Amino acid sequence: MAYRILTINRISGRGLKRFPPESYLVSPDMTEPDAILVRSQNMHDMEIAASVKAIARAGAGTNNVPVAEMSRRGIPVFNAAGANANAVKELVVAGMLLAARNIVPALQFVAGLKGDDAALHKMVEDGKKQFAGIELQGRTLGVVGLGAIGRLVADVALRLGMNVYGFDPEITVEGAWSLSSQVRKAQSIEELLRHSDFVTLHVPLLPATRNLIDAIRVQAMKQNAVLLNFSRDEIVDCDAVLQGLQGGRLRAYVCDFPARKLQGVAGVLALPHLGASTEEAEENCAVMVVDEIREYLEHGNITNSVNFPTLVMPRESAYRLALANANVPNMLGQISSTLASAGINIHTMMNKSRGEMAYTLVDTDTQVPQDLLARVSAIPGVLMVRALVENA
Repeated sequence: MAYRILTINRISGRGLKRFPPESYLVSPDMTEPDAILVRSQNMHDMEIAASVKAIARAGAGTNNVPVAEMSRRGIPVFNAAGANANAVKELVVAGMLLAARNIVPALQFVAGLKGDDAALHKMVEDGKKQFAGIELQGRTLGVVGLGAIGRLVADVALRLGMNVYGFDPEITVEGAWSLSSQVRKAQSIEELLRHSDFVTLHVPLLPATRNLIDAIRVQAMKQNAVLLNFSRDEIVDCDAVLQGLQGGRLRAYVCDFPARKLQGVAGVLALPHLGASTEEAEENCAVMVVDEIREYLEHGNITNSVNFPTLVMPRESAYRLALANANVPNMLGQISSTLASAGINIHTMMNKSRGEMAYTLVDTDTQVPQDLLARVSAIPGVLMVRALVENA
């Protein structure tokens, strides 16, 4: 039996080649798919087939995927966390330079000059003073969010001779270990804003981060600060940006998300969502999510899921059960007792939880028959059960 993969949007061929053709069918027209690979397509109004066991977004954000609905169905949603980090890092640095050196208005000035070379030379010499900028070296960068992208941005800023403040109350142990000791820890966003000539945002869009930078926080920034947003547009309040630019609090707002309110406004540098738009980033994202989907479909292992806990268990048997269930008491007891009552010996079991969701892998010495799978599925709180037979 071959796994059926539906691709939505263009997925890099380098990633798709990692699906073994003898055991995977991959197509943008696939019916009854086992898994879906998507990039930017809005799936909220899409009917997702009952056959779907997993969805993978070839990028970091999953706002275009109905994650809550998938959780209710016991379907993990994967992403490519960190795969596009270098691409975004480089664009952030480009954004800082664009704003610091007034490059965009300078380009527009030169494009509008008319006359012969002598006339152009005179106009350039007369006009260039209005585009005098500042250097990054010695300035202070504040990084809000120290995930994969934020840490890379902090590192390159240090190499450019900048001082760096960081704020991330949710930083992981791994993230803290990989962060340079030269990054100064801010105790609050307000502290970071007070010290920073440049502020860059690298946080996911959540209820707590929507309008994270509002009018009050814009006014808390240093005079003539540069605000950079390469995360999500809703993290910054557009009206607050307009007030900050008009009042001179902000030198520039550099973002990856054009908005009607900000079009044509002096000091706004809006890019057409180019953060991950490099050949390398698209390939890295595709490779990562294909590997995640294969591990899940073939072995039940989960990494980089936005709604399920990370759980990777080496196989010690050819027979494995993968279960998604509500995180409620005595679930493991019910699962194990149901299997034991049918004479199924559990070789290894592992369970992890994440909020209201829990996930369990069970390796058994013998194959679990279909009628017993139905009994396990009928346990209250069990959302999904899959039997995985290695080399089947």
